[in-house]
Amino acid sequence: MTDEEIIERFEQENITLASFSKRFFAYIIDEVIVSFLFILIYLQSVGDQGSVEETIIMINSMVVYIMALKVLYHTFFVTMYGATLGKIFLKIKVISVNDLENPKVIFSLARAMGRLVSESLFYLGFVWAFMNPKRETWHDKVGKTLVVNVF
Repeated sequence: MTDEEIIERFEQENITLASFSKRFFAYIIDEVIVSFLFILIYLQSVGDQGSVEETIIMINSMVVYIMALKVLYHTFFVTMYGATLGKIFLKIKVISVNDLENPKVIFSLARAMGRLVSESLFYLGFVWAFMNPKRETWHDKVGKTLVVNVF
C-alpha cells in the first residue's frame, strides 16, 4: 500500500495515528512491566548477590535474557492483542499496514527485534518518528505496522 492509499483508507475507516505522548507513556509502562517480570523470574539469583556491585555485574551478564524477554513480551502481545499492556492501558494499538489487522507473528517478531536495535542505537529509531508524517519508528517500518488510537 502506498502512503496515499493508507491515508485514504484511514480516513474511510476513521482511524487516527497515536500521539507521541501516548506512545511514550506506553513505552514506559511496558519497560516497567518487563523489568518486573525479569525480577520475578530471576529474584533468587538477584537476591543471592552479596553486594550492589555483584548484583549489577550479574544483571549485566544477563542482558541477553532481558532482550529475549522483551522480544517475547512484545511479539506475544502484539500478535495476540495488537497491543502490549502499556498500549492497551493507553488505548492505542499496533496494526499491519497491509490489512489494518493485528500483525502476523513474523511481523510482530521483526518489529520486536527492530525495537531492540532502535534502543541499542541510542533510540534513534524512535526519534525517527518525529520526522515521519506517519509517525513510524524503525521498528514500525521493519514490522510494516503503524500505531493508531482505539475508539
